[in-house]
Order: sequence, then C-alpha cells, then structure tokens
Amino acid sequence: MRISKNKFVSVTYDLNVGEEHELELMERATKERPLQFIYGVGGMLPAFEENIKELEPGATFSFSLAPKDAYGEYMEDHVIELPKNIFEVDGKFDDDYIKEGVTLPMMNSEGERMNGSVYEVKEKVVVMDFNHPLAGETLHFSGEVLDVHEPTEEDIAAMNSAAGCGCSCGGCDSDADGCGCGNDLDGCGCRH
Repeated sequence: MRISKNKFVSVTYDLNVGEEHELELMERATKERPLQFIYGVGGMLPAFEENIKELEPGATFSFSLAPKDAYGEYMEDHVIELPKNIFEVDGKFDDDYIKEGVTLPMMNSEGERMNGSVYEVKEKVVVMDFNHPLAGETLHFSGEVLDVHEPTEEDIAAMNSAAGCGCSCGGCDSDADGCGCGNDLDGCGCRH
C-alpha cells in the first residue's frame, strides 16, 4: 500500500538542522518509537507529506525543507516583554520555575494557546520568545517508511491518547496547536 490521504503511516527519521556542512541532530524517530500519523489530515507539515507521498513500506527518503516550507523565518517581533506580575503565584514571582530556557504554555488576548520560551528575566519584565523553536531553520529529514495501512480504531485511539498532554504527539510536526513538541522542547514528556 502506498502513502495517500487518510492512510495510517509509520516512519523512522532523523531530523537535522543547519547548513549541509554543520548539521545538528534535533530529533530521531526509531523503529521502536516511530513517528505515526494519518496522512493528509493536517497533523504534519504539508511539505513533509508532499515529500513522502506515494512511498511504500521499505522505501527510504531524504529531503530538506527551507524555513518557508517548515516553521517560517525567525521573527524579531515575536520576542516580547511581559510584565513580571503575570507570572506571580499567590502574589510572588515564581523564580523557581520562570527562568531562561523554560518553555511555558501561554494564552493570548484572543484565547489562543501558544508556547513561549523564556528568553530573559529582567527586573520588571520577562522577555518571551514566541517563535517556533525551529523557526528560521532548514530541516533535513532522512528515514524509512515502516508501515502504511488503513487506520484501525486502535490506531486512532492511540493517537488520541498521545495528544492528551496538550500536544498532538501522534504527529505534531505541524505545530498546529502551538505545542512546539519536537524533541520534547515544551517539556510535556511526549515524543513522536
């Protein structure tokens, strides 16, 4: 069976970022812990899906995605200063948890959920970066198709339970819910 719309797909892959001569491994999906998703339902980057379309189990792939086809360019205006008081718990700033490098679930004024990374903690503000962790990066994928089949009730149930942490970790790479889950960057413990 070939990869096509609404098929359950299982793949291994290495995701490296950077330029060809200076690649850094960011994620790995193995045969023991493959990436599993339903093709064509919006759970993956469209350019990722396009590059594996029509492949069969046993086929290998290797391709790169420019930032415009992945998580976009890094946007300086997505780095903002927020008043420290919004990070208070019982009237006290939570300096045990709010520190540089921590990714926090946040909500904007329209009620949309997003993750932001603490870039810096200053005297009166917390500088937050709301860019996707892989924004501005060229993504280099290489891997193998393990399985392609019609999704079963068990497949769908397993994917729904994996999404219980707030990520769609049964195939998050689209970051449609703003989770930024790749490589456990959001700290939810999920891995796809």
